[in-house]
This record gives sequence, C-alpha cells and structure tokens, in this order.
Amino acid sequence: MATASQRYALNKTKYLLDPEVELLEQTLKRFENKDLRNVLLLELALRTGARATELLNLKRQDINAFDETILVRGIKGSSDREIPLPRSLFERLLRWGTQSPTELLFDITYNRFRDIWTAYRPVPKKLHALRHTFAIRLYKKTKDLRLVQIALGHRNITNTMIYADYVYSQNELRKLII
Repeated sequence: MATASQRYALNKTKYLLDPEVELLEQTLKRFENKDLRNVLLLELALRTGARATELLNLKRQDINAFDETILVRGIKGSSDREIPLPRSLFERLLRWGTQSPTELLFDITYNRFRDIWTAYRPVPKKLHALRHTFAIRLYKKTKDLRLVQIALGHRNITNTMIYADYVYSQNELRKLII
C-alpha cells in the first residue's frame, strides 16, 4: 500500500477550475450543432468521469434509453458503472448512437481524441483533467466519497481518497489562512 507521500498528488494543474469549466461549456455549446461527435465526446468526459479509452470503447448497446444512462465498461481494473446523463446530453447521444455507422459510438483513436481536446480545451491541461474535474465537482456537491468511488469505477477507496484529501486540505487551509 502506498504511503501518503507516495500517493498521487492532486493540484490545480490536474483539473479544471470552475471558470475554466464555464469557458469549456460555453465553447461546447457554441459548437454543439456544428461538431456533434466531438462536442458529445468532450461533454461525456466532463459529465461521466470516464477515462478516454472507456469513452472510446462505448457501444450503441451501452446506451440505456429507459434510465437515460450510459454503461461505462471499466479498464485498468476498474468496475463497470452506469452513469445517468442530463436529459439534453442523453438525447443527443441517443440520436448520435442511432446514426452511428459502427457498433462503437466514437470510432476514433486515442490520439485523435487528444487532438480534439487540444482544440477545445480552455487551458493547456491534459485530457485526464476532465476525469479529475468530474470527481472533484461530485465530491464537493455530495461529500460522499463512496459515491465518487462508484462513479469512477475505483475498486479500492484509497484511490478515491485523493479527492477528499484535496478538497478537505484546501477548505481547511482557506479557513486558517484567509
């Protein structure tokens, strides 16, 4: 088991800050009708916390029209999870899925996905920042570490602890210093 000093360290370079998320959302909204696939892919990354490869592995059959969810099949030892989507995003995804010429919803390479992110990102942060952004926002909203663990597909809660540790330390330091 990793010690606290060996554990992954989260900092503001590894996730999008609220103004950066707002800027990204505005940009995606502007291109929603002009660049449907790429906007859908980035919105899914932001709204599900799925890894890039997990998103690229999504298939038509992973869309659940009854519950308006998407089944994310875990990689790297992660658990599969069903993530609910906001209705407007779900409806666009459902339309996209019915029009998709292949079983895969997004039949592109990881490198192409990274290029799409580079074109849309509001600041020069990695694509994986969308996963961290999702996790931090979910934890701040719910304060439920177990829910974050399930949403990210972590099998071990220790991997999820970085979000609680980070949010807690930032809040406590703010109280003491400011």
